[in-house]
Order: sequence, then structure tokens, then C-alpha cells
Amino acid sequence: MNKKDLRIVYMGTPDFAVESLRVLVENDYNVVGVITMPDKPAGRGYKIQFSPIKQYALEKGLPLLQPEKLKDPVFLEELKALNADLQIVVAFRMLPEVVWNMPRFGTFNLHASLLPQYRGAAPINWAVINGDAETGVTTFFLTHEIDTGNIILQEKVAIGESETAGDIHDKLMITGSRLVQKTVDMIIDENVSAMPQPDVMTLKAAPKIFKETCKIDWNQNVSTVYNLIRGLAPYPAAWSFLKTDNGEELNVKIFETEKEPATHTLTCGSIVIESPKQVKVAVIDGFIRLKSIQVAGKKRMSVEDFLRGNKLTEAYKFE
Repeated sequence: MNKKDLRIVYMGTPDFAVESLRVLVENDYNVVGVITMPDKPAGRGYKIQFSPIKQYALEKGLPLLQPEKLKDPVFLEELKALNADLQIVVAFRMLPEVVWNMPRFGTFNLHASLLPQYRGAAPINWAVINGDAETGVTTFFLTHEIDTGNIILQEKVAIGESETAGDIHDKLMITGSRLVQKTVDMIIDENVSAMPQPDVMTLKAAPKIFKETCKIDWNQNVSTVYNLIRGLAPYPAAWSFLKTDNGEELNVKIFETEKEPATHTLTCGSIVIESPKQVKVAVIDGFIRLKSIQVAGKKRMSVEDFLRGNKLTEAYKFE
């Protein structure tokens, strides 16, 4: 089969999904339709914003569908009319069987982990939060249970000790786009041998991240706190209350830190001002040195800039 003969419908929404679509379009694969989420208001003005996938699809003149409900009969008829041979899902939403089972070659998903590990909504964040040394991407065919289908291809990616979830997101986005293209080529060549996911004694989960997930517990060891912060940076960001000497509580997001193992007798959450440019926070077995933060209502800034504009004393405390 020629790649022009394979009719592809692509489903995705965020930035992560754009790179794989771009690779397909720029390499002349036959993308006959794009499915993305409906437009939603965002930002302080609640203005309607297009998803990154919609923006790219409009730029390239690709047919676009934005269903509210994936079982809507009108949408299903529109999808069927695209006459897809294959559907590709990258960072979209859970599909009903009537959708994923429609094309003759089925539907495959790109997932940002080495399945079966980190099934769920936030695999990149949790791999970094858990201090893993590697993660990866997987293409697999969709089936009834989420993230459990037969594996087509996988590729590993190292996680550097100082890398954030944002760094790994970008690495996996590029690696994943290559894996999507390779998977499509295997389907075109009828050379796919998908394998069931292996049985693993201990599975690491990747559930959706909520605000409370992001709150820092300074009564943890230095590696746990450090990994939580980088695993949530730059979004949604770890946070904590900074209690001032007059009892005021400032909500502070923390994006970039360094860790310093050390023995000390300070209360966890206590701050140490090392210089007019440096501040660190005590944890059980050391300190977390703050590098960039954002106080509620302010822009993200370096700690040096924050200290320059705010009178901070060691009577302040994170809690």
C-alpha cells in the first residue's frame, strides 16, 4: 500500500499532539480529518481560544470536527463519512468503541510512558515525581480498558536528575512523533505484530493531578520534595503557603530549585536567607534552594528578583 492510499483521521488537542500531526502532514501522509475538543474560554478575559491542534489544522486546511459528545449520531455520521482506514490518538480523550472500532486498521494511541507503567492522565508528571531515571513512549491499539491494548512499538527516554516535567514533555513529544510515523509505516507495509502488555508485579499509576496533589509537604526528605517540584514544573506547578512574620499567608508556586542534603536542627519549612540573592527551605534531611517562584497575583520571577522587591526575614516560614 502507498501512504497516499491510507486515509488517516487524527485525534488530539494540546501542544504535545501537534508534533506528531505535523510530521504526518509534512511527510505527505493522507490525513483526511482532524478531531479535537470544542473551543473553550480561557485566561482572565475568558476569551474563546482554539486548541493547538485546531490552530495547526486550520493553518494546513485540514477538515476539522469538534464534537461535544463522541456518541452524538451527527458526529458519528460525519466521522464515518471521512472513510478512515486508520485513526491515531495523541493526548485526546477516552473513545467509545463505536469510534475506535470504526476504521478497518483500527485506532492506535501514542502514550507518554513505557506501558504498562503509568497508565492514566499524567504519565510524564508522575515519572518525574517518582524520581525515575527513564520513561518513554508507546504506541498501542485501543481496546475497551484504557491504556491496556496490545503494544506496537516503544522507545525509552532518559530522565536527567535536574530535568523537569516540561523538559521530558518536549523530549517525548519529538520521540513520540517519530514513533507515530514508524507505526504508520508498519501498518502500511502490513508489518505490525502487536503484543499484549506484559504482566508486571507492581504497576505505577498516573492519575489526574489536582491542586492538593501539588501542595508541598516540607516534612519530607530532600529528594521527595525536589522531585515533586520538578515533576510539576512548569505546569501545574508545586505550591506552598509562605507565612509572614505578621501572620499573612502568601500562596507561592515554586518552579525551579536545587537540592542540598545536610544535617540540621531547623523546623521543616523554615527559611534560611543565605545572601541577598539566595534563600533555601529546610526539609527533614537538608534544604531546597529556591531558584524561581511566583507569588499569587504576580508574574513568575527569579528568587533574586523577589528578594530585591520584598523584605523577607527568617521569621517567615513555608507550611
